[in-house]
Amino acid sequence: MLRRTPALVAIAIGALVVTTMPAVAKPPADGMIGALQRDLGITREQALDRLANEARASRTTPSLEKRLGERYAGAWHEGPHATLVVATVDPADARTITSAGALARVVPRTLAQLTAVKNTLDQAKPPASVHAWAVSPSDNAVLLQTASEQEAHDWITATGVDANAVRVEHSAERPKPLYDIRGGDAYYIPSKGYRCSVGFAARRGTTLGYTTAGHCGDVGDATQGHNRVDQGVFRVSSFPGDDYAWVETNSQWTAPGVVNGYSAGILPVRGSAVTQPGGSVCRSGSTTQWHCGTVQALNATVNYPEGTVRQLTRTNVCAEGGDSGGAFISGDQAQGMTSGGSGNCTSGGTTYFQPLAELMSAAGLTLVTAGGDPNPPTGCASYREKYTGSLTANQNQIQPNGSYYQSTASGTHAGCLDGPDGVDFDLYLEKWSGSSWSIVARGDSPNPDESLSYNGTSGYYRYRVHAYSGSGAYTMGLNRP
Repeated sequence: MLRRTPALVAIAIGALVVTTMPAVAKPPADGMIGALQRDLGITREQALDRLANEARASRTTPSLEKRLGERYAGAWHEGPHATLVVATVDPADARTITSAGALARVVPRTLAQLTAVKNTLDQAKPPASVHAWAVSPSDNAVLLQTASEQEAHDWITATGVDANAVRVEHSAERPKPLYDIRGGDAYYIPSKGYRCSVGFAARRGTTLGYTTAGHCGDVGDATQGHNRVDQGVFRVSSFPGDDYAWVETNSQWTAPGVVNGYSAGILPVRGSAVTQPGGSVCRSGSTTQWHCGTVQALNATVNYPEGTVRQLTRTNVCAEGGDSGGAFISGDQAQGMTSGGSGNCTSGGTTYFQPLAELMSAAGLTLVTAGGDPNPPTGCASYREKYTGSLTANQNQIQPNGSYYQSTASGTHAGCLDGPDGVDFDLYLEKWSGSSWSIVARGDSPNPDESLSYNGTSGYYRYRVHAYSGSGAYTMGLNRP
């Protein structure tokens, strides 16, 4: 069993995790159209119109904002077809707006004025009854949500902003932060005094939770997440005999269907096809993070001091205390949860994992997977080397293959990034200085696609792909000197 040791070791792993990362589906995929129909109460034709109008607006709005300059008062979509509306404080701008295919609205305040009001509110400490505020171009005001309108008005007055520029809306909701369930992240069991690692997000009916090792907790034990926020309760646990458990999480936790690959990035989970002996497998855990190896045997029986556990899978992947329960994954296929073993990640060792299927069947669980199109963009055709990956917003991934390359001669390093439509992905070339990685070239425009070139001396280089906004799969190409 692997529950306690606090050591931290991380390595970068190659092609296994990079070549199997699929993309997020692009509109107008049927799944998106169906969801829009369901959730917005519109027809299929209206959903298709929305997607087309929104895509057109993403190109039109920035140019109109630039042309209107300080008179610009914001933009928004209206109606079931998502018609673009652009506001201005000058009636003379109406023709410019309509000629670009948008509806024109003349309002009293510019977007800059509304933003200044919001920024002033941001600097003042609000009462607990004030829940949220944001610029609302369609209201030509800062929209503030509160449980007490009187307290909100008193606070607005105290800040000194123009009260006419703030629209107060009564709301009983109390927003709270949401956190992701990711395989390999730490979680804590306060009653036991130790931590373990998350396996895979899984639902029982509509109830969300995650899999882990049975020896980590008993039914009824409460958990805290990696951030020490209250997380959930063990609802299923079996050990010895088996070594599996399922933790039901509270409403503050969401599940994107991914594994935290640490140095390898955030990896999507697409299914749970079993890898056979000799096949590659990687493990994520909160102590030693990301390590890989191969499957050595299925259906292994292990005689722990606490009792015998059957039907485990043996691997030559290393693990240490605190990694228990963490995700074993092969490509994008979930395999199981870290159980125990021998050795460590300094000298190597043997680690056993509890296969996922037994728990899923016994507890009536459904694996949470990352949706999407399995085919990433196919650009960068003229580059000699190509790598693929998948990112969620604010995440990074290192290429080639989660590692670096050595250039033994001076010359030109060229990189190309082809991201999915509608995102802002950036590309950075980094060089090892002897103590850290430094950016030597960048492509960071507000677009999904980037290219860069750098004439450098010999040394160690790597590319970092960053998702500034949006999620999906990408193809990256590179040429070395």
